[in-house]
Amino acid sequence: MNASTKNAGPCRPLLGAHMSIAGGVGNALLAGAKVECDAIQIFTKSSRQWAAKPYTQEEIAQYRENQKVTGIATVIAHDSYLLNLGSPDGVLRQRSILAFIDELERCEFLGIANLIAHPGSHVGAGEDEGIKTIARSLDEVHTACPNYNVNVTLEITAGQGSNLGYRFEHIARMFDATRENERLRVCFDTEHAFAAGYDIRTREGYERTFSEFDETIGLDRLAAFHLNDSKKEFHSRVDRHEHIGKGHIGVEAFRLLMNDMRFWGLPMCLETPKGPDLAEDRENLTLLRSLFVPD
Repeated sequence: MNASTKNAGPCRPLLGAHMSIAGGVGNALLAGAKVECDAIQIFTKSSRQWAAKPYTQEEIAQYRENQKVTGIATVIAHDSYLLNLGSPDGVLRQRSILAFIDELERCEFLGIANLIAHPGSHVGAGEDEGIKTIARSLDEVHTACPNYNVNVTLEITAGQGSNLGYRFEHIARMFDATRENERLRVCFDTEHAFAAGYDIRTREGYERTFSEFDETIGLDRLAAFHLNDSKKEFHSRVDRHEHIGKGHIGVEAFRLLMNDMRFWGLPMCLETPKGPDLAEDRENLTLLRSLFVPD
């Protein structure tokens, strides 16, 4: 068990980063342990390809063994960026649905509780139609995956292009339009929310943002965080991640988040640029942990 995991739990933030699955899905856990992650995020397969070979029993066994060895019990997954569950193109939508079902199956094999997904883009069809299409796609996914333990976890987006989910109301409407919406959760990305117009830089803005989230969606639906600073200014509607404290959000928002006991125990993973030695992850995680002030 790594040092950080021994101290992790509901009494402190559960910090980690997105890790590569190169060479096998279990390798992501070993990489996470190198930088003392409490949790990690992975792609279940290559994010640049539609299809991939199924996991072998050996891969699944190695993944589970590495969980025991590293002590990293909490893993979240992110779907491929190729998918668009809101596409007005029927062929692309069906292809996206089938690929998403495959990713849910992979999460189920690995025991991953949350598959994080950008909700989708309307591609000119309009926001109302796009939201309806996303809900219809989610209904088809749920029908194909009965009794699964993994939840579809919709991510707050920056609102770049025709991407939906940049307003809390979008997510709430997707929930309302989906039949089995008790199987849906939300991931809060700090950079996306900031770019979308939710100002979390001050205590007042931070509290206002999460009060609105609670009123519109419900904090009980929040399952994960992505911790990213922003290369672009407030309300830019541009998705560009920066290292913690080096962007337009600044350190104070992350200090507030690290000490918000409502969110302790939820996985909070970095999605910031890094090299093969993971030095940037170490730097970001060290800064985030320094902001936490235990009682």
